[in-house]
Amino acid sequence: MRSLGGMISGISGLALASLLAGCAAVSEGEADSAAVQTKPASVAAASGNPDELLWGDIHLHTEYSMDANTFGVRLTPEDAYRFAQGEKVTASNGMTAQLETPLDFLMVADHSDNLGSFNELRKGNPRLLANPVLAEWLRILGLPTRAERMVIEGRQTNQDNPAELDDDATRASYWAKNVEAAERAYKPGRFTSLIGFEFTAQNVGQNLHRVVMFRDGAELAGSTLPLSASTTDDPMDLWAYMERYEARTGGRVLAVAHNGNISNGAMFPLDTNEFGAPMTAEYARKRARWEPAYEITQIKGDGEAHPFLSSDDDFADYETWDLIDFAGVPKKDSMLAGEYARSALKRGLTLEQRHGVNPYKFGFIGSTDAHTGLAAVAEDNFWGKHSADMEPSPTRWKDAIGGRGEAVVPGWMMASSGYAAVWARNNTREEIFDAFMRKEVYATTGPRIRLRFFGGWNFSDADTGNGDIADAGYGKGVPMGGDLTGAKGKAPSFLIHALRDPNSASLDRIQVVKGWIDGDGETHEKVFDVAWSHPDKRKRGADGKVPVIKGTVDVANATFDDSVGAAQLLTAWRDPEFNPAQKAFYYVRVLQVPTPRWTAYDAKKFGITMPSHVPMVTQERAYSSPIWYSPS
Repeated sequence: MRSLGGMISGISGLALASLLAGCAAVSEGEADSAAVQTKPASVAAASGNPDELLWGDIHLHTEYSMDANTFGVRLTPEDAYRFAQGEKVTASNGMTAQLETPLDFLMVADHSDNLGSFNELRKGNPRLLANPVLAEWLRILGLPTRAERMVIEGRQTNQDNPAELDDDATRASYWAKNVEAAERAYKPGRFTSLIGFEFTAQNVGQNLHRVVMFRDGAELAGSTLPLSASTTDDPMDLWAYMERYEARTGGRVLAVAHNGNISNGAMFPLDTNEFGAPMTAEYARKRARWEPAYEITQIKGDGEAHPFLSSDDDFADYETWDLIDFAGVPKKDSMLAGEYARSALKRGLTLEQRHGVNPYKFGFIGSTDAHTGLAAVAEDNFWGKHSADMEPSPTRWKDAIGGRGEAVVPGWMMASSGYAAVWARNNTREEIFDAFMRKEVYATTGPRIRLRFFGGWNFSDADTGNGDIADAGYGKGVPMGGDLTGAKGKAPSFLIHALRDPNSASLDRIQVVKGWIDGDGETHEKVFDVAWSHPDKRKRGADGKVPVIKGTVDVANATFDDSVGAAQLLTAWRDPEFNPAQKAFYYVRVLQVPTPRWTAYDAKKFGITMPSHVPMVTQERAYSSPIWYSPS
């Protein structure tokens, strides 16, 4: 660990000396040192089945993140929590921003490496300005053009940054501020502010990023210093850090990987790990232990499936990013199976057969990865990836949001996505964390589609009732994230209910995605249409598929006809191709009717004539966490 010395400015709230002592203890495996903070009021422990659906984002960045700060974000964690709770805030470009419907929870996950460093640089911290490179960076930051700011952005890698930017004392100072902001925002039963950070690891340019979520409050989570990717890029080191934290404090912590589509095949390794070493049972056990969920959708594209891998899936090519990794290395088809969630679930079956444990037995969530401090992903209220000129403007559709070498990622590729949905007993840190651990969570690309998914052996149409399927679901089966074993001569049946977001579009269809491994060790997949709108008019074809719904979007006016969809879809479905000897997984994908994409709203607002290659229509969706089947 580098020296904890150096100047720290602007500290308040949590006791820095106590925090630094605790940080050192964590890194050395010694006794803990708790940060001083009054615990927020708590609510009584809930009992019974989870019946409260909570919506949130666990992957949001503020000005404490170096890259967000570089691009001009001036919103703090306090601002982010206020915005998530429905308050009006002034965005970094001076515009007023507000959510139509508040969120139930939020985690500010600022990057653990270089945490708060650009705040200190802008303040003129002499310890940073003593480095002539940083003095020049500060001069560039004061210039008005975005192109010159990108000079710095282009140099932001863990290997190239001056060491002063990752000083432990500065990071501890801003970690304390972040923890304190979360404590102040926490209102158990009404709004949950989770404490966490992003571990921004990458093997050269292969993205290995994770967000880390604590179950605990300031007393425990505030006593540790987030692990910096400037010290290690190995997920195994992150899991060891998490294990030491739990052993030292008695607290709980989990990690959620994301952006497999920028890993160039490294996110879900099969034969070797991320760094080329042979895959081991230990790796599989640790990943299964520490990573119960995967961020399947966010601003940098959707990560469920890819058309090259799922050529029979008519809806696989959704908000696809398949250009390069962070170093600019072009994508090859051979990399794709290690990048997408559906193929990862299939690889998990293979690894379980080889090593006795499935490292990719995870649930699904969505989150934003917004670097604006604003957790907003509605198509008509989308604030973009970065701040300043990446917020609503006449040019953001064509401005570069990233890229390396000859590859440039234009703004129109941003996906207005996504949110995490959690089935809990009440709105507390403990309940949300526990839902993640049991995988009773799901993802949407933004709309708040209400989704229930249960698996069992004896569900029938009689269990669908009037849409309240929870009693039957919990009574006769397992919820999303659960396991089925011992077929006993029956095929599994599934109880599924999807209800539209009242502030969004109606529903097109419910699909069940199945993956399995055969006796020869080969994996397979199939997508089943199991319920859809207007079944009297839309008949299943000879291929078993329901026709693509007729689009009604008026792009020029950014409007659509909602009558083609359904307010809710409800079904009890039994697998018609079940083999009790084959391990399998099932998850639900719910599709909305086509609606205007954020690019259509921008075009209307600013009078833009978009090029033909820019998508103007979207078909938003929800992804349940899987249910797994294993022979007894």
